Amino acid sequence: EAFFDLAEATRRNASVAIGVSPRAGLALIRAARVRGAVGGRNFVTPDDIKALASPILSHRIILRPDARMSGTSGAEVVANALASVPVPR
Repeated sequence: EAFFDLAEATRRNASVAIGVSPRAGLALIRAARVRGAVGGRNFVTPDDIKALASPILSHRIILRPDARMSGTSGAEVVANALASVPVPR
């Protein structure tokens, strides 16, 4: 569920016209599971999510025109979302 909190955080960002979809959250979950398996684990860590969030989510964000003009990027929005969502325990 924290994955979906991350997606929701991109939608609440004032610079974003359209944030990432629930399907993007699922893509992040799948990729994190693969990263864990490649690392010899059968679980996902917060570091898996942090490493994959920007490459998987940033290109799915549509910024408001004024945000694009000021140089904001999808990667910045994802970084802000990662910083605002608490790590699940």
